[in-house]
Amino acid sequence: MNWQWFIELALEEDVGAGDFTSVSCLDAQARGKAVIRVKQPCVLAGVELAAAVFRFVDPDAELQFFARDGDRLEAGTEIIMLSARAQALLSAERLALNCLQRMSGVATLTRQYVDAVAGFPARILDTRKTTPLFRAAEKWAVRIGGGHNHRFGLYDMILIKDNHIDFCGGVERAIHRAQEYLQRTGNNLPIEVEARSLEEVKRILHCGGIQRILLDNLDLKQLADAVLLIGGRHETEASGGITLANVRAVAATGVDFISVGALTHSYQSIDISMKAVVS
Repeated sequence: MNWQWFIELALEEDVGAGDFTSVSCLDAQARGKAVIRVKQPCVLAGVELAAAVFRFVDPDAELQFFARDGDRLEAGTEIIMLSARAQALLSAERLALNCLQRMSGVATLTRQYVDAVAGFPARILDTRKTTPLFRAAEKWAVRIGGGHNHRFGLYDMILIKDNHIDFCGGVERAIHRAQEYLQRTGNNLPIEVEARSLEEVKRILHCGGIQRILLDNLDLKQLADAVLLIGGRHETEASGGITLANVRAVAATGVDFISVGALTHSYQSIDISMKAVVS
């Protein structure tokens, strides 16, 4: 992905008319060295994006990497040594750290969920519950953490949820209208349909012509019964109320996917800092 648009907009928001502190304190061509390190255990993510930020502000920046995306790190681990114009280092510092901290937070939480379901075939998915304009980075971090991406937006899947069903007048009508739309337009999109009960699962199965059934907010017994009822005819996805405390039990029901909104809306940013290296 080309991140230039994001970096430009983010620096415009932060730097604005100028980083006047750095401009007033430092000579324009003075070079500096700095090291970035993590201050708590984490799964590292965002190194490539942070590097792109520093190279954007100073194309001649020299970066030495001590860790890469996906590495499990202990507190105090150095991840990047930087040599660049000092003004550029300081102007880029906050944006680069923001990306590293947030992406590492997402990757760390994702890895916890992935580890929790080890031994079961269920795959951990993110959702669209992301930070506006930072979605691509958060979903990238989910992949770094070992998870998988659900649809990226409203345009790459038909996902018929409860409100669509209620506004449309029933699950059968919603499915038939979606199928007719795809046939009429020639769009080749998968269809996923939310089921709020076993009865709704039966109605969806009767319609057919879909790829996945979203089992939303069902208890463990209902999930297991639904998976048995579906019998492999469609992919199954569990969602709603998924936590680290219950995700393994959810995986044990036999679902194919488990979607966890918390991966991108309730993660804790990792403490990461940049410090000048003065000889």
